Amino acid sequence: MSKVSVIEVKSNDQLKQFVRFPMDLYSNNPYYVPAFINDEINIWNSGENPAMQYSEAKQFLAYKDNKIVGRIAVIINHKEEKELGIRKVRFGWIDFIDDEEVSQALIQTAIDYAKEKNIDKIEGPMGFTNLDKAGMLTLGFDKLATMIGIYNHDYYPKHLEKLGLIKEKEWVEFELVFPEVLPDKIHKFNELISQKYKLKVLNFKSKEQILEYVDPMFDLLDETYKHLSTYTPISDEQRKTYKEKYFKLIDKDYIVCVADDADQLIAFAITMPSYSKALQKSKGKLLPFGWWHFLRAGKRNDRANFYLIGIHPDYQRRGVTSIIFKEIWKLFRKKGVKYLETNPELEENKSVQLLWQDYNPVNHKRRRTYSLTINDN
Repeated sequence: MSKVSVIEVKSNDQLKQFVRFPMDLYSNNPYYVPAFINDEINIWNSGENPAMQYSEAKQFLAYKDNKIVGRIAVIINHKEEKELGIRKVRFGWIDFIDDEEVSQALIQTAIDYAKEKNIDKIEGPMGFTNLDKAGMLTLGFDKLATMIGIYNHDYYPKHLEKLGLIKEKEWVEFELVFPEVLPDKIHKFNELISQKYKLKVLNFKSKEQILEYVDPMFDLLDETYKHLSTYTPISDEQRKTYKEKYFKLIDKDYIVCVADDADQLIAFAITMPSYSKALQKSKGKLLPFGWWHFLRAGKRNDRANFYLIGIHPDYQRRGVTSIIFKEIWKLFRKKGVKYLETNPELEENKSVQLLWQDYNPVNHKRRRTYSLTINDN
């Protein structure tokens, strides 16, 4: 029987192999959606990824019979340790063939790294920060993946559980079929809330007009999620990077911003046309023809993804979500969108899930991180 060997990624060629491995592993899978290849490479560049400035990270490739059969990355987020007192090794970018020797070798690599750093816990899959992809798929293997969700084979969680890893956090995702007509009570409730709190929906004539609200959006994200035990504030460097990385992809029509009578942003939501099929067709590249698939997906699409929502704590549980939903409904009617898929939401984050409760949401995907406390015995 051939032995599995795991080596650290040291060269640019190895990094490219690390990035491309899942594309080969899922080459015949109709539900897998590749990431942008250049973006995946830049994640490991401190000049492109600000989280690298306060983190340690290594990538590894597993080989068997002279073939790449798996990959894993290990990360220590020192900001998380300093601000939250959480000391752990995050593991992510984990993919492997259906071979228990391979998955065991990869997890052992994370364990050995944690021991080397005198850390007694590993958890994953997760990235550097709260805004990175996280959670191994445990439900929805036959559903098309999204740009912001990890996709994996159904044998992945079975392997990790057999190795003794246990559930740490759980996320849920929902799919909604948008109604043809909103009930009159929704319209009346929106008018009541808007008048009572003197709220208004901002209308943007150009994408540039949104720029002055980007930082307030990040502020609202911090305010919205700071109560979650694992949330760390978004740094100025991260804000700059996310602006440069994602702003070009956002359609201004898919951004809903709600302000008070002093023009202060109190809530926002970002949806986007689903680019999953465009990414599949482009194979993770914008050039030479990938941009065409994205352009078509942005103009003609019956499916959208919900990406971010932020609501100031003073306005949570005051019906503001109904204003947001009505605006999204109006947009989708105009654009011909019939289906909405939510982003992964922590299972205990009921306040966000309230947004969908009146619209027959179907919990079609679940995902979780797994953890292991390391014993020296």
